[in-house]
Amino acid sequence: MNTLTHEKRCAVIRCLVDGCSIRATTRITGVAKNTIQKLTRDLGKAVNEYSNAVLHNLPCKRIQCDEVWCFCYAKDKNLPDEMRGQPGVGSMWTWTALDADSKLIVSWQIGARDAANAHAFIRDVQERLANRIQLTTDGNRVYLDAVLDYFADVDYAMLQKLYGPSAEGPETRYSPAKCNGTKKKTIMGNPDPDHVSTSYVERQNLNIRMQNRRYTRLTNAFSKKAEMLAYSVAITFFFHNFVRIHQTLRMTPAMKAGVADHKWTIEEMVELLPETASPKRRGRSN
Repeated sequence: MNTLTHEKRCAVIRCLVDGCSIRATTRITGVAKNTIQKLTRDLGKAVNEYSNAVLHNLPCKRIQCDEVWCFCYAKDKNLPDEMRGQPGVGSMWTWTALDADSKLIVSWQIGARDAANAHAFIRDVQERLANRIQLTTDGNRVYLDAVLDYFADVDYAMLQKLYGPSAEGPETRYSPAKCNGTKKKTIMGNPDPDHVSTSYVERQNLNIRMQNRRYTRLTNAFSKKAEMLAYSVAITFFFHNFVRIHQTLRMTPAMKAGVADHKWTIEEMVELLPETASPKRRGRSN
């Protein structure tokens, strides 16, 4: 990767955040697969370090949480017997926390859909916030103990969806069951019923599948290693927070949340790589 020019690196990252697969990126840019993987690993580490440093004391008021599914190595039913139950293979869930006002992705966690990952995720969310918030999650019960353990002062509600039977057939195989309605359940504090919603974070799940090829269903573009999935997600979420202009906000989520003073470019993003970084980091307004 050291032989790549800055322009080539930017071209590769621009392809990846626009939803291109590694093979497609190779055809477009002429950069080898292994070089793209190494760039993904190095930049993923760099943007993750930067995000961890600046996404603190966030003035968020309404947080929505959800999980989106993908898989690593193989789907659960296709895993070899000796690999079943091992971490990092089979079903993987990306836990995301989104600020409903700024559309900033405050925190994310990749792992199983279990209590251990719920606790790690909710703890990280709580540590990044500066104020009392209204928190909304879906009806996943693993959130309950995690929120009670880490939030002493919160307005927390669950939005439980009521599903009915769906039609059978190949056209509906990957469609969710029909949602017949929702039920709002107050868990802690005094949440405003008008803002008990997971609509924004569920819409963000679609963005993830559109912008990151590893999340596209019914393809062979899935991640073979959980480590590479994590680096790829870090790049996707950094692009969402700092680079991509949100259509309704007309600025980036980071600008809206006050953690950046300008719209980042792909070039600035790539400059976070250790060997290309400038002495003064850009993007923080204070």
